[in-house]
Amino acid sequence: MDLFEKIAANRGPLGSHAHYAHGYFSFPKLEGEIKPRMIFRGKEVLTWSLNNYLGLANHPEVRKADAEAAAEYGMALPMGARMMSGNSNLHEQLESELADFVKKPDCMLLNFGYQGVVSIIDAMVNRHDVIVYDAESHACIIDGVRLHQGKRFVYTHNDMASLEKQLERAKRITDETGGGILVITEGVFGMSGNQGDLRGVVALKEKFEFRLFVDDAHGFGTMGTTGAGTGEEQGVQDGIDLYFSTFAKSMASIGAFVAGPENVIEYLRYNMRSQIFAKSLPMVLVVGALKRLELLRTQPELKDNLWTVVRALQSSLREKGFNIGTTTSPVTPVLLAGEISDATQLIFDLRENHAIFCSIVVYPVVPKGVIMLRLIPTASHSLEDVKETITAFEAVAAKLDKGLYSKTQVTV
Repeated sequence: MDLFEKIAANRGPLGSHAHYAHGYFSFPKLEGEIKPRMIFRGKEVLTWSLNNYLGLANHPEVRKADAEAAAEYGMALPMGARMMSGNSNLHEQLESELADFVKKPDCMLLNFGYQGVVSIIDAMVNRHDVIVYDAESHACIIDGVRLHQGKRFVYTHNDMASLEKQLERAKRITDETGGGILVITEGVFGMSGNQGDLRGVVALKEKFEFRLFVDDAHGFGTMGTTGAGTGEEQGVQDGIDLYFSTFAKSMASIGAFVAGPENVIEYLRYNMRSQIFAKSLPMVLVVGALKRLELLRTQPELKDNLWTVVRALQSSLREKGFNIGTTTSPVTPVLLAGEISDATQLIFDLRENHAIFCSIVVYPVVPKGVIMLRLIPTASHSLEDVKETITAFEAVAAKLDKGLYSKTQVTV
C-alpha cells in the first residue's frame, strides 16, 4: 500500500477524532498573557492547563531578564552546535548552578526535554545492556526504550515486587552478556500525579547492581524542601545516578538538563547525538534560565504559594466526592465515568457556560469509560479561583451523573 493511502485509511487513535476535535478539544488556542485567566475563542476563561507551576512565565524579574537578553544577544547567538562553536561561559555557569541545586557533581544542558531523554537512553546503553522501566513512563522514555537494541523489561507501575522480578530477569541476561542494567522511572508521573517510589527503587540497589535514571520534569522546583525534586522529597537524591528535568514546567521556558557523576556527564557530552549534531541552546534562553534558577533558590514563597493552592484544590475536590486518584504532587487528575461523547460535551459545558478551561484526557491514554480532567495548579492561582472551579465541577458532574450529556449534541 502507498504510504499516503495507509495514512488516509488509519489516522491513528487520536487523529481519528481530528475532524471534530481540532481547534477546540485538541490544538486549542489560548491567547493573551500567560496567567490564570486567558482568552479562548474570544472569551475569558479560568485556565488550569499550563505547566507554569511557580508562576515564573510572567514574573517581572523573568520578563525583564528575557527582554534584556533578547536585546543584547538576539536569538541566534551562539551559532552552531556546542561542541563546534556554540559554547559559552554562561552555558557553563548554568550547568554549574544546576548541578549545585540538585546536589550532583556535574550537569549538561539539553536543547529539549523530550529529545534529551530519548538521546540519553540511546547513549547510555548498547545491545549487551538491559533496560527495566516503569509501565506508566512518559512517551519520551518509551521512545528512548524503543531505540534500544538489547533487552528491555517493563515493571508494574510503582510495584517493587514486579521490579525485583524484572531485575532478576535482567541480571540473568547481563551475567551472560557482560552488560549493565539501567532502571528508568519518573519522579512525578504527569498524568496520575503520584510520585515514583524512588525510595523503593534505590533500596533494591543493595541486592542488584544497576544504575537509576529519573525523569523529574514535574518534580523539579515543586518537590523537596528546596525544590531540588522528588529525590530530595523522599530523601534519596544520592541514590539517583542520572537526574533529568526540563525547563518547560517550573522554569516556564525551553530547554532541559541532566545531572550526575562528572565522568558520565562528560561521556554524554561527547556521545549524545541529539546535542552533538544540533544547534546550541540560544543565549537568551540560557540567561533566562539563570534568572529563573535564581528565583527558585531565593524566593521559596513561590513554591509555598503553589502548595497553598494545591492543598486547597485537592482537599476541596475530595470533600465534594471527586476521585483524584493517588496524586501526591501538584498534578491534579479528576476521574469521572463516561464515554468520549460525554467527555466532549462536558468540556464544552465547562468552557462555554462556566468559563473553566482544563485539559481532557480520554481513551487510549486512559481506559475506555474513563474521563480524566487534568488540572495544573500554579502559584499564580488564587483561592477564589479554586472555589469557582469547584462550583463548576459540581455542576457538570451532576449533569454527567444524570446522563444529560449523552442526550446532547455539541457543534464547535
